Amino acid sequence: MGETIRKSLAGVALLAELSPERLAALERNCRWRRYAAKEMIFDLESEGTEVYFVVDGAVQIVNYSPSGREISFAQVPAGSYIGELSAIDRRPRSATVVAAEDTTLASISAATFQTLLLEHPKIALLSLHNLAQMVRAADERIMDLSTLSAINRVHVELLRMVSAEGPDANTGYIRPMPTHSDIASRASTTRETVSRVLSHLARVRILERASDEFRVVDIERLKHLIEPAGD
Repeated sequence: MGETIRKSLAGVALLAELSPERLAALERNCRWRRYAAKEMIFDLESEGTEVYFVVDGAVQIVNYSPSGREISFAQVPAGSYIGELSAIDRRPRSATVVAAEDTTLASISAATFQTLLLEHPKIALLSLHNLAQMVRAADERIMDLSTLSAINRVHVELLRMVSAEGPDANTGYIRPMPTHSDIASRASTTRETVSRVLSHLARVRILERASDEFRVVDIERLKHLIEPAGD
């Protein structure tokens, strides 16, 4: 890809407390690379231990079931980072990461990342906070898979994606509009199930489709559709 890479870490929230001089030194120590949309960054069980800062674009964290179905864990936007688990425990990667769109990443070694944590307690605390969020999100997914039907898991994922941009607290938007495959991956179900759920929500006037977004017109009704699966 011929475009010039913008070699700046100024937008990375984890590094906000660094002085301009320390940030510039870290930038010089980075390996910079541009990834095309859908290009793999690293694979599950691969041996790399670098930490990657998402300079622009976004990356998707996924795994695959034994049957080959993609399971999406999270999309990581610009200003965030990935790869810290392997940098901390030096074990193989715990998931596959691909570029969700054209993306610029800056990577540092595990040793450099650990030095940052030791020299900057605020960075270490923020990293711990992010790890705690990952554990909580994993716990929520385990509970969803254990207690909710596939249909209700779709409802839950829609609620997780909805923004608070509506004219009132009971209305929101999902933008840009996710694909059926993306929702299915997040909810650990099939595209066909997602299609049926979206069609039903549109019929009962809980969800409206526009050219590039979903409008959730009754968030409370959507919440009330969620019921624990029977034993």
